[in-house]
Amino acid sequence: MNNLTQEHDLVSAEIADWSREKKAFYSWDPSRSLLASVRIYQHYSASRNPLFMLISKITVLRHRFWSVVTGADIPINSKLGGGLLIPHPNGIVIHPDAVIGPNCLIFQQVTIGTRSESPPVIGGNVNIGAGAKILGNVSIGNHANIGANAVVIKNIPAGKTAVGVPARIVGDH
Repeated sequence: MNNLTQEHDLVSAEIADWSREKKAFYSWDPSRSLLASVRIYQHYSASRNPLFMLISKITVLRHRFWSVVTGADIPINSKLGGGLLIPHPNGIVIHPDAVIGPNCLIFQQVTIGTRSESPPVIGGNVNIGAGAKILGNVSIGNHANIGANAVVIKNIPAGKTAVGVPARIVGDH
């Protein structure tokens, strides 16, 4: 078992590791700033407290700013599990109704969307390679890997790796 496999197995698919999303207060980290704006908005948006309503409106502007900087289309009301890592957020598009589990890793140019039906459901601790497309009413199991430029249009079981166009399962991680 190599180090990458051991490290992948140590990350939980159920319990969010919020430390993965933390950033230093004044650091230039667009991907984490974008995620922070989503988290803050979701935390304060339901409140009727005038101060919290103001914070949520300011957070919308912050989200728009970081969306432009990163070139990502991640809706402010997305269903994102905690501990999400987006090292290179450029070109990422996520459908507003897609569900992404905790501790996932999403690289650049990934599209998570529909083909005129329900959006995808992605399990916990899923790694999605650069340029991958996950389309339609599909389910990706926990600890799965989606290869770079793969086009997923069928369900991927837990712990499997999918590559190619259309994606096919090539084995365990």
